Amino acid sequence: MNNIKRIVLTGGPCAGKTTALVRIREHFSNLGYKVFTVPEVPTMITQTGWNYLTDNKKFYYEGELVILQMQLALEDSVQRMAETVAPDKPCVIICDRGTMDISTYISPEIWKDICGKVGHTTAELLNRYDAVLHLVTAADGAEEFYTIETNANRYEQANEEGLKIARMLDHKVFDAWFTHPHVRVIDNSSDFDLKLNRVLTEISQVLELPLPVKEERKYIVELAGELPECIESEIVQTYLVADPGREVRLRRRWQDGQAINIHTTTKMISPKEKIVTERQVSNSLYESLLQQADPYRATIRKQRHSFIWCGQYFELDTYLEPVSDLMILETKEKTCHEEVKFPPFLKVVEDITGNTKYYNYNLALKK
Repeated sequence: MNNIKRIVLTGGPCAGKTTALVRIREHFSNLGYKVFTVPEVPTMITQTGWNYLTDNKKFYYEGELVILQMQLALEDSVQRMAETVAPDKPCVIICDRGTMDISTYISPEIWKDICGKVGHTTAELLNRYDAVLHLVTAADGAEEFYTIETNANRYEQANEEGLKIARMLDHKVFDAWFTHPHVRVIDNSSDFDLKLNRVLTEISQVLELPLPVKEERKYIVELAGELPECIESEIVQTYLVADPGREVRLRRRWQDGQAINIHTTTKMISPKEKIVTERQVSNSLYESLLQQADPYRATIRKQRHSFIWCGQYFELDTYLEPVSDLMILETKEKTCHEEVKFPPFLKVVEDITGNTKYYNYNLALKK
C-alpha cells in the first residue's frame, strides 16, 4: 500500500463513527496528513431503493453482492487517489465500515458465494486493512445516548427491542472482524469525548506516531460463575533479543484452527512516550524469528477469552506456562479514577495495575 495505511471504523448501530470521522479528519490533517475517507456503502445502497427487510431473496442477494462490489471498488479507487499524493505527503484512508461488515447480515453460504463472485477469500478481505477499530454501540453501556436520528435508514429503533437488536448486531460485527491481526475495541467505559480520544490514539499507533505511556488496568481474578459467550483464542508469546530501550515480542494467536502471527516492537523515546510498531508475519518468517528468542525468558502460553460486558471490553487471560493458576483480567484505556463495571461471574482478588511483577515481559523471566 506504499505505506498508506487503510483503517476501518466499524461497530454496532449508533457507536459514534460519524462524529469520530470528523474528529479524525481534523486531528490528523493538523498533523500534516492527507486524510481520505471511504463512505458507508450499505447506506448508499439502501438509498437507491434496496433494503434489508425485503422478502425477495434474489433481490436481497443482488443487493448484498452490489454492496461488496462497490465496497471493493471505492476502496481501490480511493487508494489510487492517495497514491498520487503519497510521495509528497503522508496519507491515511479511513473506511466507514469495511468488507467484513457485510458478512454479518447474510448467511455463511451467501457470504461464501458472493466472495467467490468478486474473486476473494475471507482472509484476503481481512488483509486489505492495516487496522480495525470497533466502536461499541451506545445500546450497550450508554443506552441513554442511543438514537436513530443520525441515520434515517437505521432499523434498530430506540426502544428495548431495538436496543437488544443493536447489541446483537454489535456482537456479530465484533465476531466478523476478530481474527484481524490489529483489531481494537473502543468501548463505552468512558465518556464520549474520551472514547473519541481513544480512537485517535489507536490510529496514531498504526501510523507509528509517539504515544503517551499509559498503564492498562489489570486485576488478578477468579471465576465466580459461568463465562458469557466469548471469543476464545490460544496465545503463544515469545520475547526476542533486543537493543536497550526496545522490547520485541513475537505473538502467535490461534483461533478456529487459524494462526495469526504478530511481531511487535516497543521503543521508549522518553519516560513518558513510546513508539509501537506492529506487523503481521508469515508462518515461515515466524519460525525463523524464533531463532532470535531471548534465552533468559521463557515462552508464555495462555488462553484468552475476549468479551463485551455492559458496554465495556475485557480480555481474560488464563496462564498455562511458565506460570499457572494465574488469571488476569484486563481493561483498556481507563484512568485510575474511572469505575470498572466488573462482571458478576468474576471475583477480583487483587488490583495489579502498574505492578511490574505481572508484566508479561517479567513473567517470562526464567528463575
